Amino acid sequence: MPAPLDRPATDHTHPPLVRTDGDRRTLEFKPGDVQSEMLVSRPDALVLEYTRAMMCFALFVPDPHHIVMVGLGGGSLAKFCHRHFPRARITVLEIRDDVIALRDQFCLPPDDARLRVLHCDAADYLARMPGCCDVLLVDGFDSQGLPSVLAGSAFYAACRRALHPGGVLVANVFTYDPQYAGVLQRLRAAFDGRLAWFTRIAGNNRILYAIRPAHPGTIPGRGERLLTRMACKEGRGLGWSNRLLARLLVAWLARRRV
Repeated sequence: MPAPLDRPATDHTHPPLVRTDGDRRTLEFKPGDVQSEMLVSRPDALVLEYTRAMMCFALFVPDPHHIVMVGLGGGSLAKFCHRHFPRARITVLEIRDDVIALRDQFCLPPDDARLRVLHCDAADYLARMPGCCDVLLVDGFDSQGLPSVLAGSAFYAACRRALHPGGVLVANVFTYDPQYAGVLQRLRAAFDGRLAWFTRIAGNNRILYAIRPAHPGTIPGRGERLLTRMACKEGRGLGWSNRLLARLLVAWLARRRV
């Protein structure tokens, strides 16, 4: 793997705020605007619904070799994947050094052969790393919401190139974000229409799944076939059943033996 890219300057307009209330620890960019949440007694547990929904990538790629994450936050996804996907390498791309500096407060393990947290611009990094991963989790937000650079056609094209054929992109987007309709359009275009989601699996967080298609002439994998069936509808299932699905999947991942 290449060395981290040149480090960009950090925007300190809204420095991150860590709050601890009993067993609950949160990361906020603005007071009351929770970006990440952790149970101090169970730091590897996934507390927020949207994080459990993002783990549904395992329905499409159950045994990933390399997981790349855009955005560290409190490290909930990184900690869970590091513990429960022991055969996978995890690379986290985070543009803010003041967020990375909080990793010990959120019990993120130190970098090792399987986990690396890079201080870099994710859009730039992915543009330089074709075919680097089979799972790509995009959960990068700042104090204003979803940065436009993480919602543009060039970024999603780089995401597709970064995935192996059959790899899955999972993107967290708010349904009330003014960019939402454009995000759907650009993701559909980048991934040849292979875009789907579960209805109301995480409230106002729309968790979008997109698959890089297999090479022409090869048989699509199970994940691609599943997502193609899901993409025939605008969202799949009922909200309560989808939330239950995410909870059961996370519980199974936490208990399985790999």
